[in-house]
Amino acid sequence: MYAGTTLTNKSGGILGAHQKIDRVSRLNLSKLEIDDQRFPAIKSILHFEGKNGPDGIKRKSPSVNEPWHFLNPFDDNDTTLMDLITKHHKLLIRALKEEQAEKAAFEAAWLSHALVDGLTPAHHYPYEEKLSELRGGEGNETRSSIKDKLIVPGITRRDQVKNNWKMWGFKGLISTHGMFELGVASIMAPLSFSDSAPSASDIEEFNDLKIGEYFKRTTREIAVLDMYTRYYQRGWTTRLTLDVRNKLIPMIIKTVTLAWYSAYQEANKPKKHQQRTSKGK
Repeated sequence: MYAGTTLTNKSGGILGAHQKIDRVSRLNLSKLEIDDQRFPAIKSILHFEGKNGPDGIKRKSPSVNEPWHFLNPFDDNDTTLMDLITKHHKLLIRALKEEQAEKAAFEAAWLSHALVDGLTPAHHYPYEEKLSELRGGEGNETRSSIKDKLIVPGITRRDQVKNNWKMWGFKGLISTHGMFELGVASIMAPLSFSDSAPSASDIEEFNDLKIGEYFKRTTREIAVLDMYTRYYQRGWTTRLTLDVRNKLIPMIIKTVTLAWYSAYQEANKPKKHQQRTSKGK
């Protein structure tokens, strides 16, 4: 999802979809009667977006420990992103337990970023496979410089021009992806999503399924709406815009809120010896 440029953290202040989702999710979290002092403030969380977020690695050190936030929602063997999400969730719980404020803000931000990307329709497209085809079968790890990320190779000069058009031109691989996400960010910008807070039944369902299974189910609910294909074929129709406003973004915000809230709950459970002492009394 669009988060502004990676040159500064302030670039996503208006159109940053990740930043907007984090802000609303943090407000929702406060509505769930938590101790606000025991979870990072939104300012601290947003510090780890933009150049300090997962997208920043793509510019600072291309293909070196670069988070990959694409997946096939219907492939049970495609667990790379789910494993990453589970890892960030566990590390957030640990940071909250140990009252490591900065670490908790980092994990909250990166957990949210991974969840949001994984639930975004553009990230359900077989991007890696199509990119490899354009690059003559080379894997994503070979794009080890900014130049390699921007320019697609070709056997001949004409072949190179043709491949780069398929990458950056009208309905190109990256141009379509970028314009879809920028469109979503533009749709979100003026809205408050004040009714996106999870209900008691949502919380119960999340706790029963755990973060991995809940994430998988939600990605599939979004994937069957076929938003990215609809955008590619017809652009921003009224129906697609309404689906983004009324279905996609509320589902994403609810998921981020639930992930943060479950981490908060787990970190603040009474210790076992305290529970036994209370029973003894």
